[in-house]
Amino acid sequence: MEKQHNGLQQNLKHRHIQMISIGGIIGAGLFVGSGNVIHSAGPSAIVAYVIAGLLVALLMRMLGEMAAENPVSGSFSTYAKESIGPWAGYTIGWLYWFFWLITIAIEAIAGANIMNSWFPSIPLWGWALILTFVLTLTNILSVKTFGEFEYWFAITKVVAISAFMILGLAILFKLIPTIQSPGLSNLTQHGGFFPKGISAILGGFMTVMFAFFGSEIAAIAAGESKDPQKSVVTAINTVVWRVALFYIGSVSILVLLMPWDDAKSLSSPYVTLLNNLGIPGAGTIMKVVVLFSVLSCLNSALYTNSRMLYSLAQQGSAPRIFTKVNKGGSPYWAVWASSAFAFLAAIFNFISPDKLFSFLLNASGSIALLVYIVIAVSHVIKRRQAEKTGKVLRLKMWGFPYVTYITILAMIVIYFSMYFMDDLRSQFYLTSLITVLVISSFFIFKIGKKEEVDTNSRRTNIPS
Repeated sequence: MEKQHNGLQQNLKHRHIQMISIGGIIGAGLFVGSGNVIHSAGPSAIVAYVIAGLLVALLMRMLGEMAAENPVSGSFSTYAKESIGPWAGYTIGWLYWFFWLITIAIEAIAGANIMNSWFPSIPLWGWALILTFVLTLTNILSVKTFGEFEYWFAITKVVAISAFMILGLAILFKLIPTIQSPGLSNLTQHGGFFPKGISAILGGFMTVMFAFFGSEIAAIAAGESKDPQKSVVTAINTVVWRVALFYIGSVSILVLLMPWDDAKSLSSPYVTLLNNLGIPGAGTIMKVVVLFSVLSCLNSALYTNSRMLYSLAQQGSAPRIFTKVNKGGSPYWAVWASSAFAFLAAIFNFISPDKLFSFLLNASGSIALLVYIVIAVSHVIKRRQAEKTGKVLRLKMWGFPYVTYITILAMIVIYFSMYFMDDLRSQFYLTSLITVLVISSFFIFKIGKKEEVDTNSRRTNIPS
């Protein structure tokens, strides 16, 4: 009989968690989005990736410290409830669920566009439904099925990005005689290292943070692994080199290879690289790689969303039906609900892309920052509690408490600085609005629940 953890089966293997942690940061945002960041910030895009990578590494270390002591599927939502209060766990859990809901819709649309280009007889909405439905089934079958799918998706992405990096380095070090190496010229020419000023780094930073979001999935999945503590510690200890190698390393190579002001090349930088090498079918190869990245993200998002909904239901912050688990260890109602609402959001893109879908997209844009702030604040409180009891921790945050405080301050400054940027102001407003609405719903829900309890109590005390 399989071991169980809070009703979920611990069927994920150590190799699953490690590939989930690696694959979690390699998505379409790297293969496609990196070119947009470079074009908007110039060579200084490297700085945006370094700063964002450092912050994510620190935040994952904080999360890892808490997860190593209490590996639960609700992860930071549960930690926020325990340390800050029930309203915080409720708020950040639902915001996180909403974020991945929109992400599922985005990835389904991206995958539908690729499939439609190959098989145009099926409409875009049809492909979006098919892809979402297929990966919903993999999540419902069992957590082990999810783990296996994500394991091979992640391996495909790792092999692809590793191959691109090797080819890029071969060009830079003049190992391919048919292609002239640009050397360091792209760092100094075309306006220098900061062609659009220091402020351009912040705009790029927000895109990068969105791309990095997903690193925390390993901590959520660890609760369903056979050895949660070991899986969490290993995944968190490797987050620094994963970020440094796959993001900072690959983006640095792209910056060196391509002029930042060459919009055409940077619209799909990896296709450009393959074309320069004379590899036939470069566009098709890249489409396949991006499709695998999209399917991986879709698979992970459905998993993460269902586990967060399951955790919220366990906390009493969502209908109890979402705690029901099938024989395969999957909270099937939570998976179906996440899938259905995500597809509904995707439909908005086809019927009202400039209004309804744009609103949802902007409202979810800054949730990553709020999640990270809550992780850091929860960490401070839990670490203080552990120190008071003299508890020996398996994994410790570096430079506590000063580094944690600096990280919290940095995230708050970045969040409110969005107000002063034209491109990001709408995200700031809408994310703040939906956050206020979610917090308000908590207290309305609690008040309603209290009134119901009081009414029942009065009925009980009525003399017969």
